[in-house]
Amino acid sequence: MTVSTGEQLADAQFVSLTTFRKDGTAVPTAVWVAAVPDGLGVWTVADSGKVKRIRRDGTVTVAVCDLRGTPTGPAVPAHARVLDADGTARVRTAVRRKYKLLGRVLTILSSLRRGDAGSVGIAITLD
Repeated sequence: MTVSTGEQLADAQFVSLTTFRKDGTAVPTAVWVAAVPDGLGVWTVADSGKVKRIRRDGTVTVAVCDLRGTPTGPAVPAHARVLDADGTARVRTAVRRKYKLLGRVLTILSSLRRGDAGSVGIAITLD
């Protein structure tokens, strides 16, 4: 049985999320990813560069990668969008479920440090 690309990405420990600057320069970032009902979910700091770039243009690529962000699989074109508070809560729950204790600890620490509005969920839909 062949595993689909979406399943491989959802099952990966880390995914390289590549966003693009206005001049077209690619900016890859290793992130945690979890399956959510409408695709893949990423949880990140609300004022990060990747969030700003996604708000401007949701064109991204995703690839399975290692901890350092080195791709271990092919890059797949996708579209990303920043989620509202309810969507962010769903992504946070999915990350906690997938990454177990470490996911719970880091999401709680982030909430304590930045507040609930300090982090956002990003929904990624494969093209």
